[in-house]
Amino acid sequence: MNLEMRKILEWAQNNKLKFNENKSKVMLMSRRRRPERKEIEIYVNNKTLKQVNSIKYLGIIFDNKMTFRDHINYKEEKCTKLIFSLSKSAKITWGLKHEVLKTIYTGGILPPLL
Repeated sequence: MNLEMRKILEWAQNNKLKFNENKSKVMLMSRRRRPERKEIEIYVNNKTLKQVNSIKYLGIIFDNKMTFRDHINYKEEKCTKLIFSLSKSAKITWGLKHEVLKTIYTGGILPPLL
């Protein structure tokens, strides 16, 4: 793997690109049921990359088993916080009126409720 990484770094240098070894991480992906206990050492600019079990890339959380459980849990927690904050502002005697909430809902801010 380090040989291939050297080729990638060489290509990047020829194309005037740089990799930040402090922001880069490495993850071993496998669909095996038994847990992988392998520690891999990948080097970029003579520094070892940190091995992680999940990576957030373009807003999607990938885990080492490709199950997307971490991503689903993250999105569920985010939606729960949004619904809770909306419910706090929509009380019978105070807060946002029904018409305002309907405008927010139909304006594309919230997904349709089932």
